[in-house]
Amino acid sequence: MGISFNAAALLNGNGINVSAVVSELQSAESGQLTAWQGDVTNLQTQATALTSINSDLSNLASAVQGFTGADGALTAVTANSSESAIVNATAQTGAAAANYTVVVSSLASTGTLYTDSVANANTSILPNGQTTGELNVQIGGSGGTTADIAITAGSNDTLTKLAASINSQSATNNWGITASVVTDANGAHLAIYSQATGSAGALAIGTGSNTTSLTFEPPVGGTNAEITINGIPYASTTNTVTGAIPDVTLSLVNADSATPVTVTVGPDMASITNSINNFVTEYNTVIGDINTQFTINPSTSLEGPLGSDTDLRVLQSSLASDITYATTDSTSVSSGFTNLAALGITMNDDGTLSVDSSTLSTALSSNPAAVQNFFTNSNSTGFADNMNADLTNLTDPVEGILNEDLASNQQQQTDLTTEITNFQTQLAAQQTALTQEFDQVNANLEEYPFTLAEVNAALGSLSSSSTATSTTPTTNTNTTPTSGTSASGSSSTSGSSSTSSTGS
Repeated sequence: MGISFNAAALLNGNGINVSAVVSELQSAESGQLTAWQGDVTNLQTQATALTSINSDLSNLASAVQGFTGADGALTAVTANSSESAIVNATAQTGAAAANYTVVVSSLASTGTLYTDSVANANTSILPNGQTTGELNVQIGGSGGTTADIAITAGSNDTLTKLAASINSQSATNNWGITASVVTDANGAHLAIYSQATGSAGALAIGTGSNTTSLTFEPPVGGTNAEITINGIPYASTTNTVTGAIPDVTLSLVNADSATPVTVTVGPDMASITNSINNFVTEYNTVIGDINTQFTINPSTSLEGPLGSDTDLRVLQSSLASDITYATTDSTSVSSGFTNLAALGITMNDDGTLSVDSSTLSTALSSNPAAVQNFFTNSNSTGFADNMNADLTNLTDPVEGILNEDLASNQQQQTDLTTEITNFQTQLAAQQTALTQEFDQVNANLEEYPFTLAEVNAALGSLSSSSTATSTTPTTNTNTTPTSGTSASGSSSTSGSSSTSSTGS
C-alpha cells in the first residue's frame, strides 16, 4: 500500500511525521525480518523437543545396557539371614545360590588394659624417690608392636597426664591404642584400649617393664571371632567376615552358639523386577514423547512441532522393531522365553508396553537363569544385546539420529541468525538514509509558510508601488498648434472649429 499525503495539510507548516513515513516505507521489508524471526522461534521450539526426546532416549539406552554383561542388573543376588539379631549377610554379583548354616560362637573384640584404682588421678604414679619410670605395652601379641612409654616426674607422671601422653605418642607412632582415665567409687583407673579387633588388637604389659606404682589387671579382649559355616570352623579378626562364603559378606552382631542361623543366597527378585519395570517405564516415556508430536491438537488442529520430522518416524519404527525382536538362542527357545510377551510384557495400541506382574514373577521364580539368558547371553543374541546395539547407534553423540537432527537444527538457526543480523544492518543503514532525506523534506515543508509569507509580502510591496504611480496627475506640455500644423503631426479639436483663409 503506497504512501499519500494531503496537499493542503502539507502546506500548513506542520510538516510530516518522518519516523512514521520511514517506518511505512520499510514495513514491507520488515515483514521478511518478522518471518525469519518466526522461523528461528520455531527451530528453537523444535530443538527443545528434540533435546527432551534425546535425553529420554539416552535414559532408555542406559536401562537396556544395564541388562547386558556378566554383572548386569539381571544377575543381582541377595543374601537373607533367618536371625538378623545374630548375623546379617550381603551378596555380591557372582554369588552362587545356596543355603548356609552359620553358628556364631564369639565375636571379635578389642583388647583392653585396666589398672587398679589410685586415690587421685592427679597424683604421681612414680614410687617414692623415683623421678623416672617406664611402661611397655605389647600390641598384637608377641609378634606385634611394643609401645615404650617413658614417664618423667612433673611431665606425665599422673594418670591424667599419662593418658594424654599415650594418646599423643600413639598418634605419632601409629600404635593403634587410646588411653583414658576412668573414675568410679573406688578411685581413678587408667584404661588403655586397642583400636583393632581380634588378635591384632590384643594388649599386654611387657614382663618386668612396669616401673611405676600402677598395678594392671589381666588383659581383656583382643580375641578373634569364632564361627562355623556348615560345620566348618572359621576365625576372623573382625566381625565383618569376607571370604568364608564366596561373594558373600557376613556381619556378626551377637554370639549365640546355641542358635544356628540360616543364610540364604539367591537371585534378588525385587531388584530384577524393578530393573525390568524401569526399562518398561523408560521405553514408554520415549514412545509417549513421540506420540505427542504426532497427535493432533484439537484446539489448533495441528501436530506437535516435530510432527513433520521424518527422523522421528524412523526412530519410532526402529524402536518398534527392537521391541518385537525374538531371540533364536537355543537356551531361550528351549525355556520358552523368546520374546517379551513370554515374560508378560505386551504392547498396547499406542505402542507403549504393559507388564503382567504375575506372569513376570512366575517366570523369574521358576527359571531366573533362563530369563537372564533371554535378555543377554554369551552369543550376544539376547533381547537386550540386540536393542543395546541399536540404541548405541541411535544415541551416538555425532551420528545418532536425533543428534544429527539437532546439529542440522542448530546450523539452520545459525544461518538464519546471520541472515537476520545482516538484514538488520541493511535496514538500519536504509533507515538512516531515508530519515536524512525526509528530514530535509520536512524542514522544507515546515519552512513553506514563512517562505510564502515573504513572497506575499514582496508581491504586496510591488503592487502598492504600481498603484501609486498610475493615479498621479500628468502636466500637459503640448501647445496650441499654429495654423496649418497639428501637434504630434495630427489634427485635434478644442471644442470649436477654425478655418483657414487664403487672402481673397
